[in-house]
Amino acid sequence: YQIYPRSFQDSNGDGIGDLKGITSRLEYIAELGIDAIWISPFFMSPQRDFGYDISNYCDINPEYGTLADFDEMIARIHGLGMKLMIDIVPAHCSDLHPWFEESRQSCGNPKADWFHWVDPNPDGTVPNNWLSFFGGQAWSWEPRRQQYYLHNFLSEQPNLNHANQEVRDALNKVARFWFDRGVDGFRLDAV
Repeated sequence: YQIYPRSFQDSNGDGIGDLKGITSRLEYIAELGIDAIWISPFFMSPQRDFGYDISNYCDINPEYGTLADFDEMIARIHGLGMKLMIDIVPAHCSDLHPWFEESRQSCGNPKADWFHWVDPNPDGTVPNNWLSFFGGQAWSWEPRRQQYYLHNFLSEQPNLNHANQEVRDALNKVARFWFDRGVDGFRLDAV
């Protein structure tokens, strides 16, 4: 049973669904015979792509609640005999994520190759004609590095470089963080 938290159930009257709202409806969901729930992204995000632009993989966006709200929700899900699967977005993050903020500063910092960076063509243009799924070029210029970075979606969603073992290790730590909180599995978005 997929739940998009933003529109599912608002518990505090601000017009945005939240984790407490989900928790308030769990008995009903269990009565439907559902054995697993999949919740779309609720992580810290500037919400340019409604949660698929993650700025912190290990925290909750305040409009959805807190980690304590998450812990209460998952305890109730398991108490009702259901499992919980959450979205992880491993292909890209927000341009406001600390990983990208560091990477974009220079070609020589510790996270310089955590994203796909390329030099411009000799005339300064983009390296190729790849297009974003959301329209327009899949490359954006970063003046600090004097390079282009790849984004398959919004320019605010830079693609992570999975050829870098440190990126894979960091995402494994994210998965471990949520497994340790009781999550039963993940849906890997945009892989």
